[in-house]
Amino acid sequence: MTHSADHPSTPDKTAGAASDLDFRPPTMEEGAAMWRIARDSGTLDLNTSYAYLIMARDFAATSRVAVAAGEPVGFVLGYQRPTAPERLFVWQIAVDESQRGRRIAARLLDALLADLPHVTTLETTITADNAASQRLFASFAERHGASHHVGPLLTEAHFPDSGHGAELLHEISELRSDT
Repeated sequence: MTHSADHPSTPDKTAGAASDLDFRPPTMEEGAAMWRIARDSGTLDLNTSYAYLIMARDFAATSRVAVAAGEPVGFVLGYQRPTAPERLFVWQIAVDESQRGRRIAARLLDALLADLPHVTTLETTITADNAASQRLFASFAERHGASHHVGPLLTEAHFPDSGHGAELLHEISELRSDT
């Protein structure tokens, strides 16, 4: 696989296994595939396709795609908080149904963190009924020896559209406590 110089690849460092996956920053052209993966997940809040295109362009440095056979099969979208650049907010993470069960979401998070040495805290929001995401971020904190705090952030009343559950803030801190 070839990669443009401004989007370096992060080899998959899964212990003991050769990988057919490449983890790297997304390109704007991959925004459409990211939108499709989010749409097909059936569980994510689907943003407009425009949002995925722009996020891939403007936040590539703080996002990653997992690529298999030249096609994106998973992604994580994130950004640094403007008022706290040591904090990375994970906006969305998704894996194509054909690739589930391979720990790709966990590997995406690990690859992203490895490329952002200045990040000491990861934040995300998760609804109370999303057990899979809760497990993903709890295991991320455990793997990295970090503290994991969960608290309120957005209540149902914050959302103008009905039916959106409250979003709890998951804060995983002390990621670089050994440095």
